[in-house]
Amino acid sequence: MNPKKSFRIVVLASTNGTDFGAMLAEKSAGKLQGVEFVGLVANKNCGAVERAAASGVPAFVLDGKAENFHAELLATVKNLNPDLICMVGWMKFLRADFCAEFENKILNVHPSLLPKFAGKMDGSVHEEVLKAGEKESGMTIHLATADVDAGAVICQKSVAITDNETVESLRAKVQDLEKKWYPEVIRWFRDGKIYF
Repeated sequence: MNPKKSFRIVVLASTNGTDFGAMLAEKSAGKLQGVEFVGLVANKNCGAVERAAASGVPAFVLDGKAENFHAELLATVKNLNPDLICMVGWMKFLRADFCAEFENKILNVHPSLLPKFAGKMDGSVHEEVLKAGEKESGMTIHLATADVDAGAVICQKSVAITDNETVESLRAKVQDLEKKWYPEVIRWFRDGKIYF
């Protein structure tokens, strides 16, 4: 059997794909050697689809509201034969059959220091963090499972919250961490530093 020539990544996205942009920039700069983005799968047209098109990454836009969405998602990703699946602003829950098919191969990034503020999405997370009077926040890259935001933590990094912090300023700080560390975690998986 021939060894694989590349480490195959599928990205799941529903939004702008800011972290996907950081991954593509690192790839372009030669910092993700051996990594191939074999597909971007979105549940609607979004900024991440445009990023994929601009970078020559095949994009698959599925109808997130369709009755057969989950079956189509599973079939599409299976066909791409990924070594790793990276969720970036993916606003759909994954079904148990999908998680079982790709067990220990699905990463999600959550904009808080899990387990704090689990189960919430982007802007509402930052709002809750500020309302709670937290002194720090951050991001968590973890394995995705059928239980939302409950998979094993792979990487967690924090930022201080200032007295005049806003949802937007906190989001920007957290996204800077995500953009720095998501490509690094991909390298850990590519190099076999993380295994299950």
